[in-house]
Amino acid sequence: MSVVAVVQGAGFAQIHVIGVTFARILMKPTTAVATFLAVTALLPSPVELHAQDIPGIEICTVEKTMERRTSCLQSNIDFLQKTFTRLSVDHQQKLDAATRQIESLKVTVADLQKVVADLQAAQKPTADDLKKKLDRPSAKEGGK
Repeated sequence: MSVVAVVQGAGFAQIHVIGVTFARILMKPTTAVATFLAVTALLPSPVELHAQDIPGIEICTVEKTMERRTSCLQSNIDFLQKTFTRLSVDHQQKLDAATRQIESLKVTVADLQKVVADLQAAQKPTADDLKKKLDRPSAKEGGK
């Protein structure tokens, strides 16, 4: 399903297609042309449509002149550099968050180790007392 939005400005109109997923029947060129004609029929007649450059990788081999091909390649380089920079920042933020979480977990583990050591220290005298009681002969057994 797709949503077509028409945005009118001062002397121009923009057509936005959102969520372009069609059934196989709608993928025919005649259906696409009919949809475009239906949308443009709804617009006022003196409408000037402006193309918008969508950033992305372009196929530069179709360009005939060297200037256009060079410009296309430079556009691809700019796009890749911006994408690389954005992804680097995103990944660095994730690494920083993971580092903070690891440090927090290290502190928690150290606290838990201290609690375990305290519990073992408290349990040792109790175990020693129990062992001494078992090792001492009882008064009844000695008197027989």
